[in-house]
Amino acid sequence: MRKNLLARRLLLVPFFVLYAHLFFIQATIPVIYLYRFINPPVTSVMLYRKAVFHWKIRKVRYLPLKRVPKRTRNMIIKVEDGSFFVHHGVVPAALKNAWQINKRVGRPLYGGSTITMQTARTLFLVPEKSYLRKYAEMILAVEMEHILGKNRIFELYLNYAEWGKGVFGVEAASVYHYKRSVTKLSTDESARLVTLLSSPIKYSPYTIQKSGILRSRYNYLISRFAPPPIPQDGIVAP
Repeated sequence: MRKNLLARRLLLVPFFVLYAHLFFIQATIPVIYLYRFINPPVTSVMLYRKAVFHWKIRKVRYLPLKRVPKRTRNMIIKVEDGSFFVHHGVVPAALKNAWQINKRVGRPLYGGSTITMQTARTLFLVPEKSYLRKYAEMILAVEMEHILGKNRIFELYLNYAEWGKGVFGVEAASVYHYKRSVTKLSTDESARLVTLLSSPIKYSPYTIQKSGILRSRYNYLISRFAPPPIPQDGIVAP
């Protein structure tokens, strides 16, 4: 009798999983569709930081995509998701590589997330690492790619990504850390701000050199985007 009852319950598991998927998709698609036309008043990460850590959430200083300096946008693409404009929200090879690394270290340390997946996490999920959250990111990323398109996803990412304790978005981060708009930053300041995306809670633009990973990201950005030095005779070497 008990075996039959257990067997019947196990048969219900696939139906429960299917129902959970359908419920999640039906609940998120209408919200994502709304974000084609309106900016989110709040995100799940903001609510999480306020409820769990009691941080003061600073006001988002929204900038349309075209107003964010092209240099800053290119820096972010280079270090966060070089194939952003060609993939479809998820890069299986990156996820496989992250899974292999995590298996070696014994915990979900690396995520392999695209910018689309990071945006999904920011808007709908929480920053606690788990494989269940990663799976939800993937579902949301596919939905967002089909509904929002690349430019809108990138604009939402730039304006809602976490950039410090209670600081969200590139413009708010620039004002918080440098006391001026991101449109007024130097190449070095922009590189430091973009570098900070990898660990915005533990570090600031002024302490990134303390981390080997952040130091490497910063040096890479400077090597790619800083103008070459001008020799004293005023002639730039070819």
